[in-house]
Amino acid sequence: MSTMKDREEGFERKFAFDEELKFKAIARRNKLLGLWAAEKLGKSGADADAYAKEVVVADIEEAGDHDVFRKVRKDFDAAGVEQSDHQIRRTMEELLAEAIEQIRNS
Repeated sequence: MSTMKDREEGFERKFAFDEELKFKAIARRNKLLGLWAAEKLGKSGADADAYAKEVVVADIEEAGDHDVFRKVRKDFDAAGVEQSDHQIRRTMEELLAEAIEQIRNS
């Protein structure tokens, strides 16, 4: 019976670990996305860092990536930055892969 309990606890630990990695990867992706968008918006230095933080905070509004996407889309539209929805979403996917790789290598 203890073997089954050990396996169950092992699965629970792995699930918690995976969820923590997912959370970290998404937060890092959002920061990278914010820096990418800041560059497109003509921001640099402290302004770019502050904008990246705004993008990270935007992810708190609702589950999923829609809130982050909407923020970047709205800011691009307001500034006249030419990026399609597809380009933004593709960049989000690429940056998530980059964030996962960074976390694995750290």
